[in-house]
Amino acid sequence: MYKFVSTFYLIFLISICISCNSKNVSKQATSSSISNPKDTTIKPTVIKYLEYTTGIRSILEDRHGNIWFASHQEGVCKYANGKFTYFTVDHGLSDNQVRSLYEDANGNVWFEGGHGISYYNGEEIITPTTKDYTNKENWASTPTDLWFKGDEGTGYNEKEGQPGVYRYNGMPLTYHTFPIEQKEGYENYISVSTPFVRGKNDRIWFGTYGGVFGYDGKDFTIIDDGYLGLSQMTGYLHVRSIFEDSKGILWIGNNGIGVLRYDGEKTINFSAEQGLISPNSGRSGGYRSPEGSLEHVFSIGEDKEGNIWFGDRDTGAWKYDRTTKSMTNYTLKDGLTTHHIWQIYLSKQGELWFAMGDGSVCQFNGDRFERIF
Repeated sequence: MYKFVSTFYLIFLISICISCNSKNVSKQATSSSISNPKDTTIKPTVIKYLEYTTGIRSILEDRHGNIWFASHQEGVCKYANGKFTYFTVDHGLSDNQVRSLYEDANGNVWFEGGHGISYYNGEEIITPTTKDYTNKENWASTPTDLWFKGDEGTGYNEKEGQPGVYRYNGMPLTYHTFPIEQKEGYENYISVSTPFVRGKNDRIWFGTYGGVFGYDGKDFTIIDDGYLGLSQMTGYLHVRSIFEDSKGILWIGNNGIGVLRYDGEKTINFSAEQGLISPNSGRSGGYRSPEGSLEHVFSIGEDKEGNIWFGDRDTGAWKYDRTTKSMTNYTLKDGLTTHHIWQIYLSKQGELWFAMGDGSVCQFNGDRFERIF
């Protein structure tokens, strides 16, 4: 009797163990199916790289937390909830080259194309056709205005008549001409070459290839070759970037003669002051500058500590430490994907993003660069 009971008890224990193992196997299979490696759903925490290859000209974070990227020749892209959405002329853009991005008071995102201007209203992209050309000389300015270059890649069209800019204040785009005497053969000289920047006291700065215009709502400040006393020996202005920092200093990046610093009274060649003009510099856009020089400056920005950053076409990123008065150069060995930097953008989180000439976006982590888009 005892032997029979023992045998029965042993069989009972074995059956329980088999049942438990079967349940564990079933549970493990269910867990494995949840993390199926073939699941290609893009989750918000997943960051992919942009598909662009021709360069990123501009970055914008809109009020909804979306991040927009403007490409040199491939349209624009919106990054939201972990997904990239691409837009081109097939979706209504005026041009696949988009130089600048802005957001208006109503949350519309505007695209300044190589040719023309478009905007996204949350549902579709629209290219405005109604524009006011009757107030070309009647300049005005409000704190919420947006400003855009003319419709042509360089120069101006028949309706515009002279070099100038479009102003948007919620009404149809109004074209204003720059207050200069037009010289035949110099149409491209005063074409807008860089996004407008808003400075202290709501002064607006416009960078053109041959000079910088400042407008405070009443008067103009004109910084050109004549004002600066530039000559063939010193090299002429070829403005590619402008930036007014938190201290009210205007920085002017040139394609050939480096960075100029304007404090409201005098202008100095900052690159020359720092010893960053190469001995045999061609002082022109066609000259490729050597390592360790700061001559072709396409972007300027400021980090949250107040340091000024410069993006050079040929030599990468430069940081000017205001505390130590020192310059530091970052190149491919420091994580940059290429040397050409189109824009330096301070994100809403205080991160410094660099829009690169190869279509990527890099971030400086305090020590080196890493690609984030």
